[in-house]
Amino acid sequence: MVDMYTILVVDDTRHVADVFVTMLKEGGYCPLVAHSGQECLDLLATTMPDLLLLDVMMTPMDGWTTLEKIKEDPATLDLPVLMLTSKLLTPAQAEQYSVLIEDYVLKPITNFELYDTIEHVLRRRQAILSDVERARRCGIDGEVISEYARLAKSIEVNRRFLTILENTYKPDKPPVPVSDNILQALKNLEGHLKTQEARHRQIKEEIKKASREPVPKPRYR
Repeated sequence: MVDMYTILVVDDTRHVADVFVTMLKEGGYCPLVAHSGQECLDLLATTMPDLLLLDVMMTPMDGWTTLEKIKEDPATLDLPVLMLTSKLLTPAQAEQYSVLIEDYVLKPITNFELYDTIEHVLRRRQAILSDVERARRCGIDGEVISEYARLAKSIEVNRRFLTILENTYKPDKPPVPVSDNILQALKNLEGHLKTQEARHRQIKEEIKKASREPVPKPRYR
């Protein structure tokens, strides 16, 4: 039995949105629904869900534009977002948006695959919040803590992107043509991931070291 998380479904195809709402209800979640990017933004002005399922292909405002507006607003900046799509993201999209989303869901998806993805994202989010709180207690700089939180999420997302993209755009007999731009985007994503992982390890060591150091006692005159 899952906790009663509130999940906002945003899809301009009403029967698809209805399917996700039904799946979420059957899984013990509390679903909300919006049928456009603007309807989503209007709803978020008064209601804050635990997670957002956001369709990529919408009109007139597509999912990426909606996502950017959500992340531009300090009130919704930290809202976890899962993108809904019926096709794989391109390397360029993965490189551009991975830092803004928790993951993405390929349609169609089974009930249990959807539940597993949601629960994994929410557990990961809670684990990151616990690490952040521990780092604050250790006196780690606030900007460094924010960077650590961003990296902890985006590294996992980028790893998944890279694995899927490498399997999709194989140089030998690929299912889709591989252009030089795609190959370069894959190299960029791989290099970016390595840089993120190195920085994440560095910050993690700083937090570990700080947690072992005794907190100085206040001096009284």
